[in-house]
Amino acid sequence: MKKLIALFLTTLLLVSMMAVSFAEENLIVIITPSHSNPYFKTVAEAAAAQAEKLGYQYMVIQHDDDVTKQSEAFDTAIARKAVAIICDNAGADATIAPVQAAKAAGIPTFLVDREINSTGDAVAQMVSNNYQGASLVAEYFVEQMGEEGNYVEFTGRESDTNAGVRSQGFHDVIDQYEDLKMIEQQTANWSQTEAFEKMESIIQAQGADNIKGVICGNDTMAMGVIEACLKAGMNDVIVCGFDGSNDVRDSILRGEIKATGLQPIAYISEQAVIQADEYIKAGGKTDKEEKQLMDCVLITIENAEQLDNFALAK
Repeated sequence: MKKLIALFLTTLLLVSMMAVSFAEENLIVIITPSHSNPYFKTVAEAAAAQAEKLGYQYMVIQHDDDVTKQSEAFDTAIARKAVAIICDNAGADATIAPVQAAKAAGIPTFLVDREINSTGDAVAQMVSNNYQGASLVAEYFVEQMGEEGNYVEFTGRESDTNAGVRSQGFHDVIDQYEDLKMIEQQTANWSQTEAFEKMESIIQAQGADNIKGVICGNDTMAMGVIEACLKAGMNDVIVCGFDGSNDVRDSILRGEIKATGLQPIAYISEQAVIQADEYIKAGGKTDKEEKQLMDCVLITIENAEQLDNFALAK
């Protein structure tokens, strides 16, 4: 009897060890900024759903755009022997070392939404075509402005390459029109609260009648801007954003914000997991390019009703 019990316990231990081993070997770690922004929540949810669909365990970690938290998240993925990392990163330069550490540990990283300032470290860098999308938004902004008037620009976090690319896309279109004058350009670091506070200060300094439009590097800032403008009685101000959030969709349908550029981030996040799966099953090989661009779609009053959770209804 004692031998049978000992054999049973040994078998149970082995089964438990195999289960733990399987969980570790089958783990995808998803690292994103704070889910207080619905855009980043969509990144995590879309990637997690696709991972589960393909039979993987998954762990979601938020770095809150804090490079220390991001490094700790990568350390966790390495310690847990993850099979892949999906990351919306906390800085184009600061993320290089964690990605290299994961690579050295045999863990491939698939970056979504934001690029890093290196090639050959991540397996894939899958981002929206920010320049193309920003150009679409800028063209519509110019049209709504009637090709003239004073405007304000809000840019994103300086450490994020997307902020500069979008701003460049805006200006390569807007700067062709001599009668469009940028009277203020400030960063609100992708934050709705910061954009609201800074827009209030700009309105006080410039005067509500002196501002015809505001173009923003993301939807979250656009929501802060429109809130400040409406509070000041600026009901006809031309505000455009970038992302394709449900909040901005609803604002467009209310006749407030005029447009946004939809980033197909749900699709990008799903594709990152699919490519990770293909890479793992191919023994660490891929036939895909590292840099992959996905085109954006202009969202206006004409098609806003089709938008839901950063995707257009088919």
